[in-house]
Amino acid sequence: MDLSFLAEDSPSAAIGLLGAVITSVVDGETVSLRLNEVEAYLGRDDPASHAYRSRTARNDPMYGPAGTVYVYRSYGIHWCMNLVTARVDEPQAVLLRGGSVVEGTNTVIERRGRPDHLADGPGKLTQALGVTGSDSGSMLGAGRVSITCLPVSEPAYTITPRIGISAGVDALLRFVAVDR
Repeated sequence: MDLSFLAEDSPSAAIGLLGAVITSVVDGETVSLRLNEVEAYLGRDDPASHAYRSRTARNDPMYGPAGTVYVYRSYGIHWCMNLVTARVDEPQAVLLRGGSVVEGTNTVIERRGRPDHLADGPGKLTQALGVTGSDSGSMLGAGRVSITCLPVSEPAYTITPRIGISAGVDALLRFVAVDR
């Protein structure tokens, strides 16, 4: 599958990810989600980015090649997953904020501990896929996570400011599929 669009800047890659199916295989269980909400982070000059101003052990995967999985713990509670975009040493990424289950519903319900709100938030999405910090730094398709289907055509979407952040709040870098 051609994922070369991930080598573009993060807003372009984010749009390309809308409608894509991301799949994880964890402990023999396959889960697939159709992405319907993503946010772009622009790297060193973006005050909301983990790579703002400096490289650290935590954000090091963001400096890798496009398609690198970057997972971090939010508020010390939830794992959140990003896909690295752009070029090596240009730390841009797309946060996967929401999706709908297309395979593995029972596994997702078990992981989430409830039958609703299965992947409608970055922590929920990451938990639904069974992704943890141990996946950070892996490449799409080489570890437990892959993109298994791309949309035939670009879905209709809206653009809004990013949410859940305290800096860079006015940047229109959140992309939400209209038909979620």
